[in-house]
Amino acid sequence: MTNQETITKLNEALNTLIKAYEELQNENTLLEEKIDNLNKDKKELEAKVGGLEDKNRNLEDNVNELNDSTEKQNNNINSMLGKIENLLGSKKNSNKYEKDNNNKFDSREKETFIKEQDNSKNSSLDQILEEEIDNTSANFKESSNSENKIDLNRMASLLNGFNN
Repeated sequence: MTNQETITKLNEALNTLIKAYEELQNENTLLEEKIDNLNKDKKELEAKVGGLEDKNRNLEDNVNELNDSTEKQNNNINSMLGKIENLLGSKKNSNKYEKDNNNKFDSREKETFIKEQDNSKNSSLDQILEEEIDNTSANFKESSNSENKIDLNRMASLLNGFNN
């Protein structure tokens, strides 16, 4: 082998190495770009997850507030119905959903009550109020003793409080 042939082969080998190095550099650059894009996507997804977690917390807080409010309303309604029954002197059984103040509704009873209450809230309350007014009127007509009379204006204002 002559010097010229050796130089040519070394030159070819060097050119091959340079091309391979350039290809590796290009691949490395593409991989770095992919890594950067994946990191950006990761940050966006983390931001979305954080937003969804905040929304979830807000929704859970709202659900808890609604449950508390519903329970308070149920207790208030039951208390008011009990007071009206006491005022009217009724010996009727109380509402089937009424519980002792020391007891809590279990989740199935609460769900059932909420569904039934939503379906018939206004109409059933109006019917109950009309029945109570009719009963009160009948009681007034039957009663001649002034000690047993109930102030109609006071009863009307109590009943109007349920409509609000």
